[in-house]
Amino acid sequence: MKKLLYRFIYLLVLGILTFLLVSAFGRMGQKTTSSASPTENCRKVQHVLGATCVPVNPERLATIFHVTLGHALTLGVKPIASTIINLQHPFPEYLMDKLQGVKPLGSQNEPNLEKIALAKPDLILGWDRIQSTYPLLSQISPTALGSWDGPVSWREYFNFVADVLGKQQEARQAWEHYYQRVDELKKALGNRYQDQEISVVAPSMHWGYFLQAKNSFVGSVFDDIGLKRPTVQDVDTSHGYVILNSVEELAMMDGDVLFVLTFEADEKEAFDKILQSPLGKTLKATQHNRVYSVNTLTWNGGNLLAADAVIDDLFKYLVNKS
Repeated sequence: MKKLLYRFIYLLVLGILTFLLVSAFGRMGQKTTSSASPTENCRKVQHVLGATCVPVNPERLATIFHVTLGHALTLGVKPIASTIINLQHPFPEYLMDKLQGVKPLGSQNEPNLEKIALAKPDLILGWDRIQSTYPLLSQISPTALGSWDGPVSWREYFNFVADVLGKQQEARQAWEHYYQRVDELKKALGNRYQDQEISVVAPSMHWGYFLQAKNSFVGSVFDDIGLKRPTVQDVDTSHGYVILNSVEELAMMDGDVLFVLTFEADEKEAFDKILQSPLGKTLKATQHNRVYSVNTLTWNGGNLLAADAVIDDLFKYLVNKS
């Protein structure tokens, strides 16, 4: 009997969701704007697809995109559910101790609509990479999507999330904490790195070597700290990085210290072999044993909790190891 009851409930929920999805597909391709008028429990916010009336104090937030998740947690809002990065790396390591009870909602590029509906969020908050899914999401719950232009836009995206959640005061407090930590690190570093260049590269097995530019996420953190960068990285670019396509350009990523951002174990192993090659051994950082492997998701985290973790790494490698 219990199995039959569970199956009945499941089919009922599935039927309701199917009805919602079919209804929403009928409006696909149209710009969706909430027609609800602001009330004492609801206020309109602007986002990339128009305006949505969101709860004044959302209690069941669902986030889409790991940066959105990080921003919400920074602001003291713990989502009930969030999309994952992939099956091997569901959530970034630096957030794991804050995610107990947070349900996964499928890929951040293709969120699972059924799981989102079953989670019963009162607000869905995410990035503009899922615009095609917006009509369906907005049938489940009020949905606001922010513009994400890569790591160069991380501060603007944080402001968007804070505005949607009505957490401007918490945002100011988060910035105060960040600059306090920056000042602590600057004092600990003293002047020992004032004449040294810190290089940051994210090697990819398929796309080349991504040098982190001045306006990347980690580049902006370095700039606040006052760490000097190699000339080729001390620039602003449209996406926050400079791509090297060949290992023959390895010298362009050299510095007195080299941080290597890796996501998968095979990426790290492949780049370690390059560093041990005759060409790799010509790098200053390799010769002085000052090459440090760090987590890509942390150093490209795009939120203030990630920035806190980056500062922890800088204390570890630049202060405690020097």
